[in-house]
Amino acid sequence: MFDTNKSRRRFLQAVGGAAVAASTLSAGKRCWSQNDKLNVAFVGVGGRGGANLNKMYDSGSIHVAALCDVNQSHIDKAAERHTLARRYTDFRKLMDELAKVDAVVVSTTEHTHAFATLPALQLKKPVYCEKPLTHNIAEADRIMLAAKEADVPTQMGTQIHGEKNYRRVVELIQSGAIGQVLEAHVWTSRAWGLQTQEEAVANKDFYVAERPSEEMTPPSNLDWDLWIGPAPYRPYHEIYFPGPKWYRWWDFGSGTMSDLGSHMNDLPFWALKLDSPKTVEAFGIPAHREIAPASMTAVYEFGARGDMGPCKLSWYQGTHKPQIWKDNGIPQWGSGILFVGDKGMVLSDYSKHLLLPEEQFKDFVRPEPFIPDSPGQHQEWLDAIRNGTPTGSPFSYAGLLTITNHLGNVAYRSGQKLEWDAKQLKATNCSQADAFIRRTPRNGWSLT
Repeated sequence: MFDTNKSRRRFLQAVGGAAVAASTLSAGKRCWSQNDKLNVAFVGVGGRGGANLNKMYDSGSIHVAALCDVNQSHIDKAAERHTLARRYTDFRKLMDELAKVDAVVVSTTEHTHAFATLPALQLKKPVYCEKPLTHNIAEADRIMLAAKEADVPTQMGTQIHGEKNYRRVVELIQSGAIGQVLEAHVWTSRAWGLQTQEEAVANKDFYVAERPSEEMTPPSNLDWDLWIGPAPYRPYHEIYFPGPKWYRWWDFGSGTMSDLGSHMNDLPFWALKLDSPKTVEAFGIPAHREIAPASMTAVYEFGARGDMGPCKLSWYQGTHKPQIWKDNGIPQWGSGILFVGDKGMVLSDYSKHLLLPEEQFKDFVRPEPFIPDSPGQHQEWLDAIRNGTPTGSPFSYAGLLTITNHLGNVAYRSGQKLEWDAKQLKATNCSQADAFIRRTPRNGWSLT
């Protein structure tokens, strides 16, 4: 699908062009002066993509070289501000024809993330990709390998990772404020997916449980075939589009787990230096063949990591909550991350945290901050391209987090506790899980 050799030749031959940064190639790396601006291509420029576009452009350090979106309305709106940017509907053409861009931002729907990200990495372009990094486990593994081979700055868009609150919690955990952490619990009340009748009535939000049989005419501004991309084709229906409707359908998203898990499981993953779980099991209503669950629980078991002992990580979404929450043993936050150590607990959400029991920690002296503050995830990535500084969520880290989140859904859909072999990318005790670990892309789409 992607002729990367052809694209590399074009890149090496390319000179000049509108507002091309005055840069040189040195051992495959670009060397930047302080006045140079990066030529960045944006794949997906509506919604989250539009926010990424505006944030990076407002930094004053980039030119917008290209705009790409399957929704013409999104391109037209972005082009009002970026009149010189080249415009594309199909990102495959952008990757093949615009090889001289310096970096790529991917903000498409998650079922096409890997297909826009991989060719950019194969051209050794720095990539910023929205969460979750990929649609499934095998895609995440492929992207991690490509990022390692490319050796360029990468960042998964989990903006909260760059905020101060998470940094202060990581410092507490890693400095031993609550001793050895035995378990962590993460919960969110958001419920994207198939609901029970009781949940539907309570939430006033009941979506059909079956794929609609009737076909509707797509909006004139939308290229529905390109929106479907590598997923199995189905006729357009308003039940899938626009977002967040598509989140709940397995062919396009993975429900709440892959979406908010990218943000919330990020904190224990970082603080506890997690990598690959040994086992994972999940609980909820019977798995549906088409739609992710609104409410579910997933429990992961991790082995020892360095000076950190084995621990469990439990995820709850929708109506599911930790038992300690149900027993009023902690503040009743609608969403939270709880670390349970042998000397106390830390409760956090995106913006605040508490040491518990509060009376026990009233005279506690916090460690001096040892994780530097971030300029924000967007600026981190731009600085990494220019200066070689690190990013907070490179694909080497974000890929493992993505795989772990997806494993919760794989266990749920498989209906049994999985024993996970990260090297083989396989649940060694459950062959049924293979169907949920990878997929065969639709004709015309490839991750080669």
